[in-house]
Amino acid sequence: MSAFVALTALALVTGCASNKSNTGTYSPANGTHSVSPGSNLARAEVSKWAKSYDKDRSNRSAILGYANALSQNGQIEQSLAVLRAGVIAHQKDREISSAYGKILAMNGRFEEALNVLRRAQRPDMPDWKIMSAEAAIYDQIGKHEEARRLYKQALKIAPDDPSLLNNLGLSYLLSNKLPDAEYTLRRAASLPGADSRVRQNLALVLGVQGKYDEAVEVATSELDPRQAKANVAYLQAMMQSRQRS
Repeated sequence: MSAFVALTALALVTGCASNKSNTGTYSPANGTHSVSPGSNLARAEVSKWAKSYDKDRSNRSAILGYANALSQNGQIEQSLAVLRAGVIAHQKDREISSAYGKILAMNGRFEEALNVLRRAQRPDMPDWKIMSAEAAIYDQIGKHEEARRLYKQALKIAPDDPSLLNNLGLSYLLSNKLPDAEYTLRRAASLPGADSRVRQNLALVLGVQGKYDEAVEVATSELDPRQAKANVAYLQAMMQSRQRS
């Protein structure tokens, strides 16, 4: 059952994708793909960015890259320390502040994260990515209506952004508003730039509603055979559970 549960959690917290493209909603440094903590690739990324960061600890690209590499390798406290120092060095840099807020949320420090994101936001020139990050935290603490209000505000700035629609769809799912969730995730999945994560979340919503055949079709597209098999097994287990209840 963990395959889809993990996909849902990632969509709301980290925004990392592992397949063809990355919608990149909540990654501390956008445009990077997730890797397995402790893997050779993860350690290599940490080593590469550590050198850049050690060379110039005020360089914003090095701060974001190193913090993201640390987070991907499971070194959350160290990532927090890098971003905390980055926020002090670049007090007006919204991207660093946003990344710090996101990593705080990943660590369950939701109130701190909200405070950081609110301070980073500018009412006269709002950043839709910060709105989206704030909305995701509201979803995590159960304030789904407030989350959807922010997602819809963000969509006025970035219409038809697949990452925003993906997370809005999941917000509907968390409130058990399944038709709204399906409609929104279908819309997200149809847009250029939508990644496999969006389609897997659509498959989840379809499966929850008993639309098993279509859910399997969506779940198995673009994935490697092992992951596809895991997702189909999840759907089968979910359908069997619904039939018993």
